[in-house]
Amino acid sequence: LSKEFSSASSTTTVGTITSRVTRNGDAIMEKNLINHEDLAGDRGMVDDIFDETYREKEGPKPPLRYVWRNIILMSLLHLGAIFGLVLIPYAKIQTLAWEALMCSLYSQHGLGEGGHRLWSHRSYKATLPLRIFLTIANSIAFQNDIYEWARDHRVHHKFSETDADPHNAMRGFFFSHIGWLLVRKHPDVIEKGQKLDLSDLKADKVVMFQRRYYKPSVVLLCFLMPTLVPWYFWDESIIISFFIPAILRYAVGLNATWLVNSAAHMFGNRPYDQYINPRENPLVSLGALGEGFHNYHHTFPYDYSTSEFGWRFNLTTAFIDLMCLLGLASDRKKVSKEVILARKMRTGDGSHKS
Repeated sequence: LSKEFSSASSTTTVGTITSRVTRNGDAIMEKNLINHEDLAGDRGMVDDIFDETYREKEGPKPPLRYVWRNIILMSLLHLGAIFGLVLIPYAKIQTLAWEALMCSLYSQHGLGEGGHRLWSHRSYKATLPLRIFLTIANSIAFQNDIYEWARDHRVHHKFSETDADPHNAMRGFFFSHIGWLLVRKHPDVIEKGQKLDLSDLKADKVVMFQRRYYKPSVVLLCFLMPTLVPWYFWDESIIISFFIPAILRYAVGLNATWLVNSAAHMFGNRPYDQYINPRENPLVSLGALGEGFHNYHHTFPYDYSTSEFGWRFNLTTAFIDLMCLLGLASDRKKVSKEVILARKMRTGDGSHKS
């Protein structure tokens, strides 16, 4: 695997492809693939690369087992979010700014730059201060601790759209959006998740510290802090302080992330690989700060930008680039233009020409 290094930007560019012919029924398709093993050696992992050897078990599917605690809590959360929407006209401008900028925007950094691109895919490196910053944001987002989130996301990539995928989009929009959280995991999800090499996560003291104290960190950072700041500093109503910066903000953040699992796997074009389900969805990218370029991301999961278009609809990429400029991040992995074009020409749906 050849790589081009730029010391000024601290970016590693992947520049070589190999060819593989696979059969799907009577159809024969040729895929140009990165030498994944060499690239994984550079990143120290292979567990986000799709496993073409996996086969779903024959026979009837296991029965659904509902998690009633999650069903009740998610129902109450969304009812509270609707009440929060009703309260918006009565909220102070400082409260709305606090909800939008400090709570919503900051928490999304903990998922995009943190749980996703740094810890799930190891697509760049971050210094200790930046990892702490992203971990705090991740606890504000409250979407499982970094260790569990990254484990499930790697399983999602390695076994995408199969029984071993935690939010398998082949089971429908509702399941991939929220339904997967309301039922017990498919046994294959648990089995495959236990076999992943998560030694890199276990070796990160920041990740394991958050995991150890996750529940109190969520109570403090996801609910108490967003509520108490408006109430204490500018005398906002405690009801408004709770239902807008805490409850409404949390529900909106959840659904923005879930749309990556649902809408970005169902609606949009596939310019890089028409043989996989994930799509390019600019609207999802707007809501999830750049995570909607999903056909590209599942084709090249190791690219730190999750897109070939840099900062366009991709605030997360802009933030990582800023951190590199400040010396807080480095070693961004980026796929070369030549590899991207070759992949479009050989496996894309042709939409890149429009």
